[in-house]
Amino acid sequence: MAGGVAALGRQRSPGQHGVATALTEPRWVRGLLLGTALVFLGFFLFIPLALVFAKAFESGWQTYLAAIKEPVALDAVRLTLTAAAIAVPINLLFGLAAAWAITKFRFPGKNLLITMIDLPFSVSPVISGMMFVLLFGAHGFFGPYLQAHDIRIIFAVPGIVLATMFVTSPMVARELIPLMQSQGNDEEEAALTMGASGIQTFFRVSLPKIRWGLLYGVVLCNARAMGEFGAVSVVSGHVRGLTNTMPLHIEILYNEYQFSAAFAVASLLALLALATLAIKSVIEWRTGR
Repeated sequence: MAGGVAALGRQRSPGQHGVATALTEPRWVRGLLLGTALVFLGFFLFIPLALVFAKAFESGWQTYLAAIKEPVALDAVRLTLTAAAIAVPINLLFGLAAAWAITKFRFPGKNLLITMIDLPFSVSPVISGMMFVLLFGAHGFFGPYLQAHDIRIIFAVPGIVLATMFVTSPMVARELIPLMQSQGNDEEEAALTMGASGIQTFFRVSLPKIRWGLLYGVVLCNARAMGEFGAVSVVSGHVRGLTNTMPLHIEILYNEYQFSAAFAVASLLALLALATLAIKSVIEWRTGR
């Protein structure tokens, strides 16, 4: 009996070895895949990014600093940071509440809520900007009421904030939902069984488990908020010094053939993106640990 089992094991071992060999790619295949990825990144990411900084400093440091210190450019930077500072915390609360409701409770319309969260991903940013124009514009649904009370939303800062909030609203929720689903509710149920209140369970059990995923979603939300162009372009009106964010200001400078100034502001926006990428990498490293 034992000899038969041993013989059967010996008969299966070549097949198992063959499966392991089939799943291990040759060195040339791995090199080809890695080389293809590096060439793609080089042509579509590294070289364009390097050219942005090269063009930004092409006319010297004085021209670069003059373009950055220009009052209109500073207003664009200030408005970009302001829109992100308002949109990100609101989307943080929304994403946390939506993810908590979806993963912890059963209720009618749950699938509809998940679909609505993904809506900004499927709708063009330009279309989302047009939606706000149709709602709050001069001839929109709320337009007469807003004009009667001298309230400006479109072609003003509130419209920019609303458009930014809409396009970035899924970021936090979409990071938290799969994370919270994979973690389950065992620890929360144990805490409640031991007498902890709902608030204590949230802050001492649930929040520590999702803190890195939450921060990761906030970083992605902030990056999208600072770089948004389509929706903000529709609702801004392109008023210099008032409703131009950094991407819009870069477009205007480029269209006016002020290439050095355009690339200087673009390099500043790229630095903000690189800083966001660095924070994202640190979060991924901490999450992996």
